[in-house]
Amino acid sequence: GHCQRSQGYFPSSCQGPRTSVRVSSDCLMKALSFPKSHRLLRPADYGKVFNDVQLKVPHRNFLILATPNNLGHARIGLIFSKKNLKLAVQRNRVKRQVRESFRHQTDLPGLDLVVLGRQGLVSLDNHSVRASMDDLWRRLRKKYAQSQPSRAASSESANRGTG
Repeated sequence: GHCQRSQGYFPSSCQGPRTSVRVSSDCLMKALSFPKSHRLLRPADYGKVFNDVQLKVPHRNFLILATPNNLGHARIGLIFSKKNLKLAVQRNRVKRQVRESFRHQTDLPGLDLVVLGRQGLVSLDNHSVRASMDDLWRRLRKKYAQSQPSRAASSESANRGTG
């Protein structure tokens, strides 16, 4: 179903029950969750991507490597080195932004993705990181679509033969 807000009760005095307006939590969790099933967890998961890179999406500050999976949804792994982001605070900030950006991509194809950080990330603010990632997700979808044999073209040629 659709997520709907339930109207809460706001008392005019300081006495009485106090509830606030809430969005049904189960609906929010489904829409915006980041479960373990959407992450690359084991070294073997990362190894599979590195050993069989089928898509590369480069950017000045990031590199996305991807290989298809049979899960029907994308999984992400993050690699940000101390060489490029010296402080843990910086690495964590960028990883948080990338994860958040990924979480909002509901229509990514079934790919295992590794996002690598490159030099120059320190100078990017959060907005720039998110904008870069949004551009990378768009380019990833486009590259994936181009790499797939076009179903529309093959069905068109099949129909043409019967004409």
